[in-house]
Amino acid sequence: MTLSGLSDRDALLQQARDLRAAGCVPEALATLAKMQVRFPRFSRLHQERGHCHIMLGNAPAALDALHEAVRLNPTLPASWDMLEQLYRMLGDAGRAGAAERHLAMLKQLPPEVVVANSLQADGDLAPAETILRDYLRKDAGNVGALRLLARIRSDSGAPAEAETLLSAVLTQAPDYHAARLDYAMALLQQQKHLLAREQAETLLKHDPDNRDYLKQYAAACVGLGDHEPVIDIYARLLAGQPDTGPDVADLRLWRANALKITGRQDEAIADYRASLAARPDYGVAWFSLANLKTYRFSGDDVTRMQAAAEAAGLQDMDGVYLSYALGKALEDQGDYEASWRHYEHGNAARARSSRFNPDAAEACAERLKSVFSAGFFAGREGWGADTAAPVFVLGLPRSGSTLIEQILASHSAVEGTQELTEIGRYAVELGGRDPDCGLPLHPEAILRLTKAEARALGERFLRETETYRRLGRPFFIDKMPNNFWHIGLIQLILPRAAIIDVRREPMACCFSNLKQLFGTTNQEFTYGVDVIARYYRTYLGVMRHWNGVLPGRVLTMAYEDVVEDIEGSVRRMLAHCGLPFEPACLAFHRTRRSIRTPSSEQVRQPIGREGLTQWRHYAPWLEPLRDALGDAVTGYRD
Repeated sequence: MTLSGLSDRDALLQQARDLRAAGCVPEALATLAKMQVRFPRFSRLHQERGHCHIMLGNAPAALDALHEAVRLNPTLPASWDMLEQLYRMLGDAGRAGAAERHLAMLKQLPPEVVVANSLQADGDLAPAETILRDYLRKDAGNVGALRLLARIRSDSGAPAEAETLLSAVLTQAPDYHAARLDYAMALLQQQKHLLAREQAETLLKHDPDNRDYLKQYAAACVGLGDHEPVIDIYARLLAGQPDTGPDVADLRLWRANALKITGRQDEAIADYRASLAARPDYGVAWFSLANLKTYRFSGDDVTRMQAAAEAAGLQDMDGVYLSYALGKALEDQGDYEASWRHYEHGNAARARSSRFNPDAAEACAERLKSVFSAGFFAGREGWGADTAAPVFVLGLPRSGSTLIEQILASHSAVEGTQELTEIGRYAVELGGRDPDCGLPLHPEAILRLTKAEARALGERFLRETETYRRLGRPFFIDKMPNNFWHIGLIQLILPRAAIIDVRREPMACCFSNLKQLFGTTNQEFTYGVDVIARYYRTYLGVMRHWNGVLPGRVLTMAYEDVVEDIEGSVRRMLAHCGLPFEPACLAFHRTRRSIRTPSSEQVRQPIGREGLTQWRHYAPWLEPLRDALGDAVTGYRD
């Protein structure tokens, strides 16, 4: 939450408190109702509502409000105190005693830790961190305080710091299971999926049926591309559960995702539908159906989505998901103007929360070009690990790279993995990270790398990606599109790896990105016409640089050529990888494998031409895109 958001929230809470103190309880409750629309997970809002209902003598409503407060934030002494008093007044000694025990437990903890915990639960990270750091100067070995500080650093976007803190906690207290669970979460945040799974396995040895541990284990498996076991894990977690509720909606969604990735589309659709039955306004479930690309919504579906999108109190991200889902549904119905309005609305909402700055990306591109010169490579010939195993398929998102991966993975010597994050992580380790675009801030740092270190980094890549390789084939694909930025690093540490740049006609490629919602903070350059156009032009400039300083190193495959001449294109790609032709590559749609990208269902069908011209339906609204692309529209093949 932004500082202005926190300020607005706290001002509204104080207004409600002042109204209650003045005896204007209905007005205070009205203020809290308005607050809840914007800040539904703010625990002190619900605590204040409990105060108000106590003043009105409405014990059931007060109990409901206070229970919601402690559900969101178990470290609210005032809420536990009021719960104890209310239950004693109602003659419920059992529940009064439970509330009393919670309150007694909080009183045994250092007051600073209780206050910091309460602030952290409500998203007030900066003051919570200040209180904790002050306390730890007096009691540096307090593992509870250290664990809480780690959670705050993780919530603040610093999972590496959280990992370090939690590692120290577990050294002191290896049986501190809550800290180990947090440790696994911090590892997951950093894409350290194998280590995260090992931590989950340790926890499950202690408690095999713990739902949080099972969810953590499943999340690590998903990160490793190991989707088959999670289907059964989620089914196990769903057993005996009711048909509705947020937890059931999540579990059905996650299971559907795994079913989709493994090619079991009908079962995936059934679970997406079950997720929506559990929570009808669940935007991500509606979007997931749309993201199958081959699914068609009914008229009733569209009516339900429109009603959900217009409902009061809809969460921001649910609204975003629904915008993209409605865009796809109306596109399939041929109502392109209404479809574009929804895509545009979703993009605008995502752009407001994005930090991506095209100026920063263009500056990074210029720094990269100045470092990775022809002389740089000439002076480092023969560096890196001596292996031809990796095949890098890169370019822009929605360029056809999943199709190329599926074709290559149909070869008996090649294994498809997923969009691996290792190369990008190495680049940031070496050169830092520009917060405005996520790219290396100081690419010149690579000049300090020695020959031995370059070889070690290439061998590290092979070692760290081994966990994604399960078929024992000699070649494997890394399909991370953003690796086009890092071709210089790839050449330095893996000089024999094959590199294929998949390039799609700019209007089609940019439009396909504009109507695609990517996960979390991925591909933030796709949420505006001008930004995606500038990024496409930057991509072309970077690729021209690589082709200039490393002539013949990268094979450029035009998506349109693959559609028009599949066999000729397949032969070119296999020759570039040093592989013999195999007819199975032409029947790529029959290859059974896990595919994680939005194109997963499309590449399980024979190749089609519809992707070449879809954007023309939106031509009246895409003129600004054509203008912003400039000469890239005609020169993208140069």
